[in-house]
Amino acid sequence: MQYRMLGRSGLKVSAISMGTFSFGGVGGFAKVANQGVEEARRLIDSCIDLGVNLFDTANMYSLGRSEEILGEALGAKRNDVLISSKARMRIGDGPNDEGASRYHIIRECERSLKRLKRDHIDIYFMHEWDGLTPLDETLEALHTLREQGKIRYIGCSNYSGWHIMKALQISDNKGLARFVTQQIHYTLEAREAEYELLPLSVDQGLGVMVWSPLAAGLLSGAFARNKAPEQSRQAQGWSEPPIRDKERLWTIIDVLEEIATERGVSVAQVSLAWTLSRPAISTLVVGGLNENQFRDNIAATDLTLSDQELSRLNLVSRPPYIYPYWHQHNFAGDRLSPADQALHQSFDDLGMV
Repeated sequence: MQYRMLGRSGLKVSAISMGTFSFGGVGGFAKVANQGVEEARRLIDSCIDLGVNLFDTANMYSLGRSEEILGEALGAKRNDVLISSKARMRIGDGPNDEGASRYHIIRECERSLKRLKRDHIDIYFMHEWDGLTPLDETLEALHTLREQGKIRYIGCSNYSGWHIMKALQISDNKGLARFVTQQIHYTLEAREAEYELLPLSVDQGLGVMVWSPLAAGLLSGAFARNKAPEQSRQAQGWSEPPIRDKERLWTIIDVLEEIATERGVSVAQVSLAWTLSRPAISTLVVGGLNENQFRDNIAATDLTLSDQELSRLNLVSRPPYIYPYWHQHNFAGDRLSPADQALHQSFDDLGMV
């Protein structure tokens, strides 16, 4: 296993971490999977044996059942690994059963700790932006939890660039705990994060955790045109992530399959290896239905794609060169920082436009 620093923090995380989205199967999560304690324990033990040291969950995954299963399945190992969890999403019918208020954050953290059977959470994420709660209140609540020893590091998930920068400024100005990581959706098919979120991470030292790095299995090699495996999320009606250009998706998959065949590895490994090659990436949060899937995904850390292979993948997947970036490319190309290059390096072959 390869271990990477989580941004500018001193914490090392495995390049592949285990997601527990499939634990529990409560409500709509049954469309993903319904893994119970014994099945979860087998998968967790297998991942630990392969070097995984970070397990990701959230209070809203199966309405808390995912956290319960993770805590129970880990057993005596629960304090020998890292656990990340999240709060913000709606988890009840009450007016304060969602959001990033001090009330909701502290209550949900304490509930998560009980479910996980732990006295602390290693990385605690705000799962989504809350535009109604003042950021000062959110960050002060997270700072309180850290001061109490209930959380070690804080992060955000699904924020925009300006949301994160506003939060970092407040933390710096008030001496509050600072986000050290963000958890985002980022794949060969969905590269929007390169416009703001990856450059910001390089500049501000945030370690990037990627959720659903295989696009809910679409980039795993299991899908063919207009056909989803019977047990897939898509076949069960799961609509995330959205695919806006299906022909582009199939073109990307075609190139993934070509490279996988040439290298004698799986399509999933090629896709994950590309993502691991990108700037600021600390870990990819992968899920799986069986040990073989986890073993195959973890093997991606041993695969290094050549410059020519990376270029082939880049050409069929890079995002549009929108404004102001094409203008920067034309007139500031010789004065771009490493953070700028998190986007612009994908267009180095274009010349002046």
